Amino acid sequence: MEQVNPGGLGSPPASVSLGHEIYALAERLFPICRSITGDGVRQTLDVLSGHIDLELHEVPTGTQVFDWTIPKEWNIRSASITGPDGQTVVDFADSNLHIVNYSLPFKGILPLEELRPHIHTLPEQPKVIPYRTSYYTPTWGFCAAHDRVANMPDGLYRVEIDAEFKDGSLAYGEYLHRGQTEREFLLSAHICHPSLANDNCSGLALLAALARSLKARETRYSYRFLFAPGTIGALAWLSRNEDRTCLIDHGLVLSCVGDAGSPAYKRSRRGDALVDRAMAHVLGRLAGAKMLDFSPYGYDERQYCSPGFDLPVGMFQRSVHGTFPEYHTSADNLDFIRPEHLEDSFRILTDVIDIIEEDWTPLNLLPKGEPQLGKRGLYAALGGQKSSGATSMSLLWVLNLADGQHSLLSMAERSNLPFKELAAAARLLSEHGLLAAAS
Repeated sequence: MEQVNPGGLGSPPASVSLGHEIYALAERLFPICRSITGDGVRQTLDVLSGHIDLELHEVPTGTQVFDWTIPKEWNIRSASITGPDGQTVVDFADSNLHIVNYSLPFKGILPLEELRPHIHTLPEQPKVIPYRTSYYTPTWGFCAAHDRVANMPDGLYRVEIDAEFKDGSLAYGEYLHRGQTEREFLLSAHICHPSLANDNCSGLALLAALARSLKARETRYSYRFLFAPGTIGALAWLSRNEDRTCLIDHGLVLSCVGDAGSPAYKRSRRGDALVDRAMAHVLGRLAGAKMLDFSPYGYDERQYCSPGFDLPVGMFQRSVHGTFPEYHTSADNLDFIRPEHLEDSFRILTDVIDIIEEDWTPLNLLPKGEPQLGKRGLYAALGGQKSSGATSMSLLWVLNLADGQHSLLSMAERSNLPFKELAAAARLLSEHGLLAAAS
């Protein structure tokens, strides 16, 4: 298996692309059997800790987190179904998805008619294994390819599930990149899905790469990276940090970021938060990209955007969850995600971060009429639009809208010019004494 560059994600050697670096970490995470609690989560956090300085947290079983309670910890060692002929029909050792996640332990011999209700398949996708869970409804079960079990003969079947429930804890990890201020940008990915490459090994690996890239960068905002089990993990973090959520100015939840689908973004509950506008600007320049309105169904943006918090947190993905046939099946494997798509998602996120970091509100110091740019050497400074990154139109738009009421992002929205061009123009104009920051 390809090993992750020890020099660090985000700064691969010339011979290895950033996308391959991210893919290699997703590949390493893929085989681990994760759930909302248990050793698989800790093993995953341990792998991620080899790339970023994670702070690990454990929340004990029985802890109340708002209207929810941390459940008993679940770990599984083996599970199988053996047919009347002694042949193994389904074996957890072959795929983590073969067991209904959080299944009760069970051992017994059952006739086929009693066993069938405990085997989940997808008849419309007969060759793939579905992913099923029973976190809060005590039961046991298996998942299998429909073709594999459709013609099971009548008879007695031996069923064994060696699983354990115990008073333990729920684990999550977080990493804080400290900026110049305490104001925060929250980036969150769920860590509970077993052996699903897009949902969500891709999100975990991409967040690790983003954290590594920011480590060497001086930023205005502080960036908090959260790796937590879906729903219950986000609620646990919110309950422990309720007094600090007022510091969160921007946020993104990541999932399904490695497939070939066009990028998609679901707005925060507010709908017009700065992160919503920044993402709209970036995706608006990409063919096929989609902007979706907020809905209370999805991933952990539901918790961050619940009315008691109403944080400015949206969700970034490529193919929208639940809309592609590989979703929550064994077809969401390492062949379904690709390095080039992971790298494209990384670049989109860094473009959004650049906007958040570089947005400011300028004031034109010579607002009466258009300043004479030629005598200041500004046209020459454009250098064929290569050396400065600015254009003559970006200079004119910044000067015209720099009335102390328009930020650079507002100017980009109004002019339909790339934010980067307007930011470069504002730097150039500031260097020539024509702009100052609005008070």
